[in-house]
Amino acid sequence: MTQRTQRERSGSSRASRDAVRSGAAGAPVASPPPGAADRSGKEPWARFGWLMAVIWLVFLVYPVIALLHSTAPLGWVVTGWVALVAFIVLYVTGFLHGMRGGGGLGRPPTPRQWITFALLIACALVTVPAVGGSALSFLPFIMSFASYGLTRLWHWIATVAAVVVAAGCVLLIPGNLTYASVLAIVALLGVVNTVSTWLILRSAEAERLGLELATSEGREAVARDVHDLIGHSLTVVGLKAQLARRLMDTDPERARAELADIERLTAEAIAGVRQTVSGARATTLIEQLAATGDSLRAADIRLETTGGPEALSPAQAITASWILREATTNVLRHARADTVRVLFAPGRVVVEDDGIGCASRAVDGNGVRGMRERAAAAGASFSIGPAGASGTRVEVTW
Repeated sequence: MTQRTQRERSGSSRASRDAVRSGAAGAPVASPPPGAADRSGKEPWARFGWLMAVIWLVFLVYPVIALLHSTAPLGWVVTGWVALVAFIVLYVTGFLHGMRGGGGLGRPPTPRQWITFALLIACALVTVPAVGGSALSFLPFIMSFASYGLTRLWHWIATVAAVVVAAGCVLLIPGNLTYASVLAIVALLGVVNTVSTWLILRSAEAERLGLELATSEGREAVARDVHDLIGHSLTVVGLKAQLARRLMDTDPERARAELADIERLTAEAIAGVRQTVSGARATTLIEQLAATGDSLRAADIRLETTGGPEALSPAQAITASWILREATTNVLRHARADTVRVLFAPGRVVVEDDGIGCASRAVDGNGVRGMRERAAAAGASFSIGPAGASGTRVEVTW
């Protein structure tokens, strides 16, 4: 049966998205790029991204200093402290909510994000009587929350409004020229947020299109496999049926042998179609892992997994599911194993068994060659070799 390799562009897409994240690290961010929450606990961004919100809060030291030296009435000073603490809590919790799929950057914001954004603005305004021009230090956080946590329209509204407010305070209010550096930061941050969010959205769109392309090519490959299998089998069956009809009277024994061959070919074709359709039906790595577990249990082989399929990007998961399927088939046919271990990590999948080892099986057969071709088409490296004292280890790394 012919197998058509899938062409996946997940490596470059993911690399560009990671680069954008690094480039945006110079600004306080309210929500991660799309997909970061999908691999929560698997990547440094998902584990420690909340630290970015906390670290950038150091810039609120200016309102703190202003409150400590404020000459405003005590009521306004107390109100300023309460508003400052509320701003910090709202910003950090809003950041965490965005990381957990709250929306933004192409995803519809939740009502909680809109409420948080409004409260952030209110808290900043309430501190003005006590801190004066130091309240401009709240603008970068409000801008970033709108850019990364709300819609594209509100990114522009918040950016333009922040620049206008900062410029007005610095240029029109006497004695506020000392805040010119804040105006420069606000303007620079507006440019950074505009570019970084645009690149993140483009990267996410490219990955989505890559996934659609890979899925489409996978369907085409299945259609071609089924067509080739059925076409070849029916051709052979038709020829043998004609031969059996001609031999029915002159050589009954040979006719019966041809009919037996027809029966065998038909059974093989049905089995092949079922296998192909089964592979097409397991369109996700999660489903393929479940199918692998069922197959191994039927052969009294224990399956152990480390990590989860969500460690891989959607495009990588397509290739990983095909390779997991073929590796499982090899184990069932050749390994005589008791245990199969599957490891999932960001950009990496490993299938390992404790069987008789790859030295005793054909490592250049169609199955292994197909896995190697699929990995190469996905921009990944493929390796197969011994696993410890015995067994076989198959590894794919992006």
